[in-house]
Amino acid sequence: MPNPIPFSVLDFAPIRAGETAAHALRQTVDMARLAETLGFLRYWVAEHHGVQTVASAATSVVIGHIAAHTSTLRVGSGGIMLPNHTPFMVAEQFGTLESLYPGRIDLGVGRASGSADAVTKALRSSQEARERFPDDLRELQSFFREPEPGNNLRAVPGAGLDVPIWVLASSPYSAQQAAALGLPLAFATHIGPDARDPAIAAYRSAFEPSAVLDKPYVVVAGVVTAAPTDEEARHLFSSMQQLSLRRLRSTPFAQLQPPIADFDTLPTEDERPRLDAALRAVITGGPQQVEQKLAKLIEETDADEVMVLSFIHDLDARRRSLEIVGKVRDSLNARRHALQ
Repeated sequence: MPNPIPFSVLDFAPIRAGETAAHALRQTVDMARLAETLGFLRYWVAEHHGVQTVASAATSVVIGHIAAHTSTLRVGSGGIMLPNHTPFMVAEQFGTLESLYPGRIDLGVGRASGSADAVTKALRSSQEARERFPDDLRELQSFFREPEPGNNLRAVPGAGLDVPIWVLASSPYSAQQAAALGLPLAFATHIGPDARDPAIAAYRSAFEPSAVLDKPYVVVAGVVTAAPTDEEARHLFSSMQQLSLRRLRSTPFAQLQPPIADFDTLPTEDERPRLDAALRAVITGGPQQVEQKLAKLIEETDADEVMVLSFIHDLDARRRSLEIVGKVRDSLNARRHALQ
């Protein structure tokens, strides 16, 4: 009998137009509490810097705040961008979180900077740091082990603690790093939709069993905008479309804007196919459409877990979307059970 597929949440702590990061962080805690009530497994927050839309830049601080206001939810990073940090400091931060909230902390790491060039410079990050990712990942693992005799370099807290490390990927490169170390993989379809299948295939084919995992484990993350009707979902999704159009135009990101009825009039003829391609992995619709599309996603990827994110401006609609996804999860798992 197949195990139920767990569902989790990725949150960028989006800052709505006219509000501040303080508003966004309070809203993130509210959403995490709802996710816990609805039976979601994890709640991860993303690291981005210098972006007016995102309030989760100090990711480990946000994780601690969410963990303090929930009780059973696993809380983690989706992810810590390793080129922006030293592995030793990451081990200390997440060792501290694990010490405060034992058995509830996940450490997802990625190799991008998560920032524009000017911010990357301010972070003292670099292309060299990105290229060092495989070595830094191994070094990070080492700081959670007990040091060898004679080695006085010890992460405190950190050494000897069980902090699960996940590798985030949007391309085959990071997927292969996860495979080489026998670590779980979280693939971001919202960033690399075209790379999804080759990355997951590369991970599974090259996977080396480890003390962490004896077989591959794949989380597939993607944008889901669910609403009572397909029409309402399409309308709500126009908030993310506006963000994506700004990105396509290399325009500085603004705060999350309310949905608009006439978004289709905004892209030029040249921009439209590029925008559609960038957003082609997004799942939008009413409960039936969302269930069909999530079922297809799980079938195509053989995902072990699904992680959803959204950029919905209206807070009630954001909550309702998560509630719909929770019901879809239960329906999909009931169908899996019935087939056996």
